Amino acid sequence: MAKMNLSIVALGVVLLLLETTEAQKPKKRLVPPKTSKGQCCDEVRSLKVQVANLTSILEELSRKQETDLINVVRQVMELDKQKQQLNARVTEAESKYSEVNNRVEIMQLQTLQSATQTSSHAIYDCASLYGKNYKISGEYKLPKDDFLGTPEISIFCDMETNGGGWTLIQRRKIGLTSFKQDWKQYKTGFGSIRGDFWLGNDNIYRLTRQPSTLRIEMEDWEGETRYAEYGFFTVKNELNSYKLFLANYSGNAGNSLRYHNNTNFSTNDKDNDKCVDNCASLRKGGYWYNCCTDSNLNGVFYRYGEHTKNTDGITWYAWHGPNYSLKRVEMKVRPMNFQP
Repeated sequence: MAKMNLSIVALGVVLLLLETTEAQKPKKRLVPPKTSKGQCCDEVRSLKVQVANLTSILEELSRKQETDLINVVRQVMELDKQKQQLNARVTEAESKYSEVNNRVEIMQLQTLQSATQTSSHAIYDCASLYGKNYKISGEYKLPKDDFLGTPEISIFCDMETNGGGWTLIQRRKIGLTSFKQDWKQYKTGFGSIRGDFWLGNDNIYRLTRQPSTLRIEMEDWEGETRYAEYGFFTVKNELNSYKLFLANYSGNAGNSLRYHNNTNFSTNDKDNDKCVDNCASLRKGGYWYNCCTDSNLNGVFYRYGEHTKNTDGITWYAWHGPNYSLKRVEMKVRPMNFQP
């Protein structure tokens, strides 16, 4: 019996040793299927090629976009240049058309002037021409004035607006003529009678020795027009610094020239304003400056209206304020007693 028990114990020990040995054996790991080294490299190379192609396409698109932008900017600049040239050509064409239409009338007028012996036939302005049945708007000539010592001058007549008979003393519409001129230039006049011009203070004095009416016509860059008319307008001679007197406003532009009434004419080299500053230098023109402006019709021609940095444009405060430069302005005079 004792021997049987020992055998059973020995058998148990052997089984225990076997289980322990089996537990200590390392377990087999599941190994994923091996991928060949060649296949992996091919996939990487393919991805690198695709990335390189995409990078090249993006760079090409970027270069094309930059080139297109430069071309657009160049085209805009070229179109603006062409527009300026076209404006000048249109003005020249209009002038030539007017000249052709008026050539016969002007030749007849000059013949009449050369034969004139009495003051009753004298030609003083466009109103005089209108009274002699010259009713086509355009360029004419006024004979010299021996009393004032003024030479023969070319003038532009508006024979249509509000009854006609208007002599233009100023025009701004092209922007190619600088109005930042000295006293002598404003005295005698400058610019082209067919384009932008100032008739000259001596000539304005000559025209307004008789009581006159002033009409100012304006247009903004949106195509809207306004006008201001003064029933009384006169300019003194050079000894009185071409002092301005006006009254009796009417129109729809606002009375922005009233502030300049009873003021002397000023230029950059002859400061006659009522201000400590040199208004002609600040506003870059010649004008009847006070201290300094409610209008500046001889200022800088700025395209497209706004010029927020300065107040030196072609301004009429009552309409667009001090920071809007008008597209077109005409100043014209005729006798107060004119009858169409």
